[in-house]
Amino acid sequence: MRLGLALGYWGRGPDPSHLALAQEAERLGYDSVWTSEAWGSDAFTPLTWIAAHTSRIRLGTAVAQMSARTPTATAMHALTLDHLSGGRMALGLGLSGPQVVEGWYGRPFPARPLAATREYVDVVRQVLRREAPVALDGRFHAVPYDGPDGTGLGRPLKPITHPLRSDLPILLGAEGPKNVAQTLRIADGWLPLYWSPLRNDAYAEALAELPEGFTVAPLVRAHVCADVAAGLLPVKEMLGFYVGGMGHATRNFHADLMSRMGYEREARRIQSLFSEGRRDEAIRAVPDAFADEISLIGPRPRIADRLQAWRQGPVTDLLITSPDEPTLRVLAELVL
Repeated sequence: MRLGLALGYWGRGPDPSHLALAQEAERLGYDSVWTSEAWGSDAFTPLTWIAAHTSRIRLGTAVAQMSARTPTATAMHALTLDHLSGGRMALGLGLSGPQVVEGWYGRPFPARPLAATREYVDVVRQVLRREAPVALDGRFHAVPYDGPDGTGLGRPLKPITHPLRSDLPILLGAEGPKNVAQTLRIADGWLPLYWSPLRNDAYAEALAELPEGFTVAPLVRAHVCADVAAGLLPVKEMLGFYVGGMGHATRNFHADLMSRMGYEREARRIQSLFSEGRRDEAIRAVPDAFADEISLIGPRPRIADRLQAWRQGPVTDLLITSPDEPTLRVLAELVL
């Protein structure tokens, strides 16, 4: 397995420790560093800053939200940063959910999410290949635009800048089984939001025939600490927020995934508590067992033992969401 450092997105402001963590990860031999976005900081600008202060480590978005940019704009970001970093860029994309797409970006959530994702990836790949002017008669992403409110003057264009790599890796954040199956067909890798090495059967059918060289890179909270319960609290806070608040009660992909992984009753209770404004209770309602199986928390020997399960499945990369350099060092010693 390779190791990556997942820095996420900013909270109230930029985290002054992120650059130092990225530089330490590079020194320790980590393969990659990843940034993301929600409805605050964007994914590409911090990654560019990190690129300017590192020399080897690969750079990825986990994930850049598709609704934030047209596919051609996203391809421009990726090819620009790939040039500036000397070919270190990997483009991770995610569709997000109706709450964010409509509530933040002010765009309709696509009626056919899989088709919208396919079209998006198609356009990005056309830009990166630069074999012909970009053109797609898509339902969700038509290039050139041909809608009834357009001028009709648009024409297909090739990017002025020649991409450094036509095969720049594209990875997708996918949760539903059909979405995961499609990811194996159209992308170079998959970015699970949370993954349990104890429940490989949750995606057994979709992952039955992994393409050669395909990347499976889950985000994993890791923390070397003596108190397992205290170490699990940030994991429970994350799950409480995503399962309870990142989506509507009738359409929450994170809650649906937790349900498919064997915790349906708990997922619905978390949603109910969160919607009632009882956020602390929603966090406490996250089962310790679930938080534990998707993370690497505790003393070094415990983490070393639990890593065995991660090595036995399809995971190729662990994207570590670690808050401290000592934990990064321990994972490097145990994995690399």
